Amino acid sequence: MSETSRLVDELEREHAGDPWHGSSVTDILKGVTAAQAAAHIVPHVHTIWQLVLHMTAWKNEVRHRLSGAPSGTPEEGDWPEVGAATPERWRDALERLDAAQAALVAAVRSLPESQLFEPTNDPRNRETGSGVTKYVLLHGLAQHDAYHAGQLAMLVKVVRVL
Repeated sequence: MSETSRLVDELEREHAGDPWHGSSVTDILKGVTAAQAAAHIVPHVHTIWQLVLHMTAWKNEVRHRLSGAPSGTPEEGDWPEVGAATPERWRDALERLDAAQAALVAAVRSLPESQLFEPTNDPRNRETGSGVTKYVLLHGLAQHDAYHAGQLAMLVKVVRVL
C-alpha cells in the first residue's frame, strides 16, 4: 500500500469508516437534530454545529494548501457562524462536511507520492499549522478531526439525555 493510500484510508476511517479511536464522525452525528446540534449545553464550549462547521472549514483549507495555495485562516473562518438553526441548514451543514471530505480525499488521491514530503507553500507557523510537509499536514488534519470527534461524541451523549 502506498503512503498516499494509507493517508486516504486514515482520512476515510475518521470520517465514515471504522477508526481505531471509536466511532466515525458520520456515525457520531447520525440522528442529531438541528436543535441538538445548536444547543449550548456546556458554558464556554462549542456546540455540535460549530464543531461541524469548523471541521468543514479546515478540511477545505488543507485541500487548498495541498494545491499550493498559501496558508491562512479558512475562507469560511476558523469558527464559522451557525446562523439560524433550522433543520434545512443543519442538513446543509452535514452535506458540506461530507462534500469537503470527498474533495479532500480526491485531492489526496491525485497527489503524486513524490510530493508528500515536500513542504507546503509557507514558512513554519505552529498556530496556523503552516510550513510543514504535505504528509505532516494530512496527518495533522486526521489528528484534528479525531480530537473533535471526541468532543462531538461527548456532546452528542449529553444532548441525547437532556
